[in-house]
Amino acid sequence: METSTVRRTVVAARIENVMDLYAASKGQLPDEQIRRIEVSDALVDTGASHLAMPKHLIEQLDIPRVSTGRAKTTGGLRTFDLYGPVRLTIQGRVCSVDVAEIADECPVLIGYIPLENLDLVVDPKNQRVIGNPAHGGEFMIDMF
Repeated sequence: METSTVRRTVVAARIENVMDLYAASKGQLPDEQIRRIEVSDALVDTGASHLAMPKHLIEQLDIPRVSTGRAKTTGGLRTFDLYGPVRLTIQGRVCSVDVAEIADECPVLIGYIPLENLDLVVDPKNQRVIGNPAHGGEFMIDMF
């Protein structure tokens, strides 16, 4: 009998308050006052749709709640709050996304929507995220 192990793919990510970035671009806020966090071990979860973050990190970024929704989880249907937007940077690629709130004991989760926005895919064999091979690894968006 063969034994298999569960592999986890983690990435470094920067998450920034978009309103702060806008204020800084207008000269109304110094760059060092932009609320941002650096996460060295965000869990890539292609079973999740959104960028999801624990409440304490959402509070640290001071991003506004924009709505409440429902989510299917392993524990059944749950209500969650949606916040945002934030700017997410992974491997030098940038996108703006909303954030789903998750429990404080959970890691930051990178779901399939931000991965697609960044044109990144999971290489499960090597437990890493790479540029989409269908685009030669270069960032590209689909506009059709």
